[in-house]
Amino acid sequence: MTASQRREQLLAVSRSLFAEKGFEGTSVEEIAARAEVSKPVVYEHFGGKEGIYAVVVDREVQALTGALIGSLAESGHPKVLVERASLALLDYIERNEDGFRILVRDSPVAQATGTFSSLIGDVATQVQHLLEAQFRANGLAPRTAPLYAQMLVGMIALTGQYWLDARSPKKTEVAAHLVNLAWNGLQGMEKRPELTEPRPKTS
Repeated sequence: MTASQRREQLLAVSRSLFAEKGFEGTSVEEIAARAEVSKPVVYEHFGGKEGIYAVVVDREVQALTGALIGSLAESGHPKVLVERASLALLDYIERNEDGFRILVRDSPVAQATGTFSSLIGDVATQVQHLLEAQFRANGLAPRTAPLYAQMLVGMIALTGQYWLDARSPKKTEVAAHLVNLAWNGLQGMEKRPELTEPRPKTS
């Protein structure tokens, strides 16, 4: 096995273990044992568990970012763009279950390479520009677009986490329900929303 092949083997083994047990629950010993190599081989390629984890997370971040932002790259009706983004996330989960489990886990090591929340923030920035144009066209305040972008992308992401384990209903139906709530909610937005029952002022 060449050095490049060994590196890819170690990444594949580690990816599976991190998805199954998380960062804290996985040891270099387990990675080495499952790959049928000695511990020094793991250290030689990645310098330790943190190094291999960082590479695994970075690859998943790139894959999911590419899928989500790619779904918004082509022009189209805003409702269609929401559909594309919803399906892109669900497609990624379906094809990369281990990778998505790793991304949604919390680990201090992930902060060096990007976390799921920061990734969602990047996508929300893309969506923000789309919403700003729609808000202007409908007489709504463009300054609130960043807030609504976070809401919209966060809703899709959290639904994806739920669907990861539930896997019901089918993917296209989940996407349709996401768009139903998001789009119909956006359609009926008020220009100056207020709480129906404001909280009493505290003295």
